[in-house]
Amino acid sequence: MGVDGTPSEHGPAAPPLDPELRAALAAMGERAMAPVTPANLAARQERDAAVRPRPTVRELRDGGRFEVEELRAPAVGDRPAVSLVSARPAGITGPLPVLYYLHGGGMIMGNAWSVLPKLLRDLALPLRLAVISAEYRLAPHARYPEPVEDCYAGLVWAADHAAELGVDADRVIVGGKSAGGGLAAALALLTRDRGGPVPIGQLLLSPMLDDRGTTFSSHQLAGRDTWDRTSNATAWQALLGDRYGTADLPPYAAPARATDLTGLPRAYLEVGSAETFRDEAVAYANAIWQAGGEAELHVWPGAFHGFDTFAPKAVLSQDARDARTRWLRRILEQ
Repeated sequence: MGVDGTPSEHGPAAPPLDPELRAALAAMGERAMAPVTPANLAARQERDAAVRPRPTVRELRDGGRFEVEELRAPAVGDRPAVSLVSARPAGITGPLPVLYYLHGGGMIMGNAWSVLPKLLRDLALPLRLAVISAEYRLAPHARYPEPVEDCYAGLVWAADHAAELGVDADRVIVGGKSAGGGLAAALALLTRDRGGPVPIGQLLLSPMLDDRGTTFSSHQLAGRDTWDRTSNATAWQALLGDRYGTADLPPYAAPARATDLTGLPRAYLEVGSAETFRDEAVAYANAIWQAGGEAELHVWPGAFHGFDTFAPKAVLSQDARDARTRWLRRILEQ
């Protein structure tokens, strides 16, 4: 598989994996490295829907530790209603800052519920933070711009109903991992350009930003990462259809296409050195700096895509969680 970083049939040598992460990846076996292709996409989606956790509201409440409610941002025009899950530590009065979170899954898998236990444990409790997780439509059944429009509609509705939700509309952070990180970046651009709710930060974890597949890391990590260029191309094609790779693709579809990154909220970007998305995340942070913006970038040495999910007890995973938490705390206290 070439996961040890040595040269192989896949091309140039990849950065070596962190020892704990390498052991976790080896324990997962060949199935963890099997790419998503157009031929197996439907089967992979079916399998994901069957095995990915989808905790109930009662389970998310965790015996009363959290207040959890399923909500619906109503349909507007020809756009359907958007499901949201609102959760917060129980017993805290007053409006809380809110993390408006978009789940990962390559735009083709995942759900708004599965990400909440970890978010509530790792972020909501220590930071006294509310979380609103949005259930956007998945490709290829929904193609651009439908998923990002779902995310925008949910954000606008949540900001408009902040008082009844018990959240502070002036302290909203948009965030997500992988596809969700890409959608969060797109949402920051979209709400800036439409004059919508103004986030104070964007938390972009291993963000899926670029449909073109031309970065060095996307070639370097081909066949070596848990999400490689084959899976990535399959997902982008599912999302974009005939618009995949076209020259005039809007930045709200693929934020790496943006030519104007001024006026964006402060950003936190995280990626692994042994990850397909490494170079596009680094380039996006650099573009924010060149536009006069603020971005904090972490490239975790020897980390592959989804490392903290697959190996949550690894030292590197703990370091990554700590760094995110510190950044969020600084943003919320300023």
